Amino acid sequence: MKKLNLLATLLICFTVLFNSCKEDKKVIKQVEVTFTKEGELTLFKGTNDTIITKLDIEIAKTESEIQTGLMYRESMKPNQGMLFVFPGLRERSFYMRNTRIPLDLIFLDNNKTVVSFQENAEPFNEGSLPSNAPAQFVLEVNAGFAEKWLLEVGDKMDYFEIR
Repeated sequence: MKKLNLLATLLICFTVLFNSCKEDKKVIKQVEVTFTKEGELTLFKGTNDTIITKLDIEIAKTESEIQTGLMYRESMKPNQGMLFVFPGLRERSFYMRNTRIPLDLIFLDNNKTVVSFQENAEPFNEGSLPSNAPAQFVLEVNAGFAEKWLLEVGDKMDYFEIR
């Protein structure tokens, strides 16, 4: 009887120990990132200053904001975008890591003139999306934006913050 009790006790201890060592498979839910209007941006034709369109924008200035960009977003309205503001003029390169929506990237110089753009950047693609020219600003908008608005190198933008 003592052997049976000892065996039962060992079996219970083993079961408790085994179950307590199992990994807890906790599901970490990604917090949804929502749009926060921080400014307004206007795009103009470079040849005659005709307004192309206006956008509500979020502004990425800090290192953290720039590194995160539009990652983890599920969608963005057609009249929204994110403007990256860098302290100086140099060639830029972006990628689409953790970015779930296809984007157009519009590169602008220190005079706020379009110097190049990358169209239809694929979600989650970590390949380089270079500016191919020195840029101080980068505007990220929904894919198809550049084609829809017939955007061209030489077009201009202006923006203001509402913070």
